[in-house]
Amino acid sequence: MADIRLEVPAENSVLEVLYDGTELYQQPPSMSENLTQLARKIDFATDGEEVTCEEKKEEEEEEEKQPFQQPHWPLEDIRNKIRQSLTEMSVLHDLLVIVKQKPLQYMVLDPVQAEAPEQKTYIQFLARKKSLQSAATILLNGAERLRTSQAEMGRPNRAVQDFHIELLRLRQNWRLKKVGNTIIGDLSYRSAGSMFRHTGIFEVSKADEISGPSSVVGSGGASPMSSLPARGLQSSLRVTVPTELMGSAYIFVCIKKDEEDICSAQLTSNDFVSGDTPWQQKLEKAQNVLFCKELFSQLAREAVKLTPSIPHLVVGNQITATIFPGIHLLVGLCHSDGKNNVRNKNNTGQGPQGACGPGSNVVGTTGGGIGPGTVGGPGPSKYKHEHDLEHSLHQLLHRVYHHSFQHPLPHPVYAPMGMSKRRRAAGPEGMDRNQMLRLLKEQTLLEQIIRQVQHNFLRLRTMYVIDQLAAEFKDPLIVSHWNAFNSPTQSCVKINIVTQGYDTVLRTRLVIHIFERTLKCICRDGKIMTMSFEPQELRNLILCQISQHNMATLQGLAKYTGWTVLSSEQNIGTGAIEPLGNASTVMLASSSGNRVIGVHSGPHQRVSVFVSSSPRPDFYPSTVVTEQRWEHLGSNWQEVRLDRMEGRNFLNKMELLMAALTA
Repeated sequence: MADIRLEVPAENSVLEVLYDGTELYQQPPSMSENLTQLARKIDFATDGEEVTCEEKKEEEEEEEKQPFQQPHWPLEDIRNKIRQSLTEMSVLHDLLVIVKQKPLQYMVLDPVQAEAPEQKTYIQFLARKKSLQSAATILLNGAERLRTSQAEMGRPNRAVQDFHIELLRLRQNWRLKKVGNTIIGDLSYRSAGSMFRHTGIFEVSKADEISGPSSVVGSGGASPMSSLPARGLQSSLRVTVPTELMGSAYIFVCIKKDEEDICSAQLTSNDFVSGDTPWQQKLEKAQNVLFCKELFSQLAREAVKLTPSIPHLVVGNQITATIFPGIHLLVGLCHSDGKNNVRNKNNTGQGPQGACGPGSNVVGTTGGGIGPGTVGGPGPSKYKHEHDLEHSLHQLLHRVYHHSFQHPLPHPVYAPMGMSKRRRAAGPEGMDRNQMLRLLKEQTLLEQIIRQVQHNFLRLRTMYVIDQLAAEFKDPLIVSHWNAFNSPTQSCVKINIVTQGYDTVLRTRLVIHIFERTLKCICRDGKIMTMSFEPQELRNLILCQISQHNMATLQGLAKYTGWTVLSSEQNIGTGAIEPLGNASTVMLASSSGNRVIGVHSGPHQRVSVFVSSSPRPDFYPSTVVTEQRWEHLGSNWQEVRLDRMEGRNFLNKMELLMAALTA
């Protein structure tokens, strides 16, 4: 590979080229010559000098014509220009000295005086007097407040709390900020993820005049520091809440069967807030009003968007949803204005009442409770407070707030917020497309509360059917054990069918799981049956289990008494037809074989007992039947009247019957 040569281009201009091709370059200027050339380029012309374009051109032409001549001294031109500038400055200084020197009187510069304005002395006096009076008033008011505050602090038994200490207690429980000279707070749940448009702003000021026993801060003004010696003192704060948040509000939930009320639930107490209520109670009730309005607004918005088979109805402040055929769920927003009046159909009543708005049931207080259609009057209410529905609706909205900011850990910096751990992990246990789509479909608040109400209603109906059968049948006994640890949409009950005094012989156990619209029953033999929400299906199942229990316990008792089970049939095809299910029979023989007992039992028929003996008492030899062996055939069946026999229950009577036949 050949070497590459690089030559630096000539930086100096060529003066002459000889005949042999030799180039003579101009020697570079020295440092002094270079400085001189740069100094010549400085323009020392002042602003006052006017240089025309023609003069500039002439100077440039002369410089081009004249060859470069090195001056006698390198900075001679600069020195000359500086000397000329110094001369001009000296002349200007002498001129200013002459102008300002008054004794010489060379030149006098007198300013032109304007006409003096007319002075209004009286108006200026009034303005200054008013300003002094305003300042004096401010100072006197401040001194009076300081004097009063000092006197109150010095009293041993003062009746008013300290403003700053009480304001500190308020800041510990509520969000406050100062806008100008006003202290405002926020009651909304926006910091928790709420998207409700209401601001929830309240104003805090100092109460100048405090009177009346109702302004005393008791346990209602509860705060973490309310246990201090200041308990029982009058409040020095005045809290002003918006008009639309005054009074009290609650969500009324009722399950109706056509026009008949089944159960209802009041979500919050209907306590009214007056103007003298302590600030803690007033703010709590105002925040409760805001919470109820947000909850109902969310439910109404979801009711309009959902498209069930039977559409939901939203009228005014009431939502109507169908949970079962003929069974309706009513959710209403009831808000009282706090003035002890009510806007209802009759506009009558005694005591404070709440108005549910247009299209909703009239809700009022009647001593012990609250329910639709009650208008004033003393005495307890007929509606029952359901605490599970109250807890559910509150927790559903609080869960929305919690999920707005709380996401499953860990949180990778490169992963989007809100993705579950299972979706991030993926791998062999990852979900397919259908599972991910199901995961993205979240149930709304209305759908969740409808599911819980369906389960609650089905659980109450199941409980009613079991209790009704337990009261109807004393033999055998029906004992139910409800599981205390249940979910909002699933519960469990275990049913034991036993005979009094013979519980060690046999117990028939059933386990019933209650869901939203179905029941799942697990029988003693392991069979699993799924039933609908109709109560007759559950009743028929328990009746069949009672019939089978009687037959099974009778066979167990026969083993203890020495009788032999000849046959046992669970589904017999003879006899009277049962409305539902089949009857069962058991044939028992005594130890000697001379007595036989037949028992017939059905789900909807009473137990029938028949007895047959051997040898036959009505056997007569004849020319046709001559052998004596036919004499040992059983005689005709004779029915036993169990109602005439002694004994506490069916098994006790059967035990006495077997003992009598054996003897």
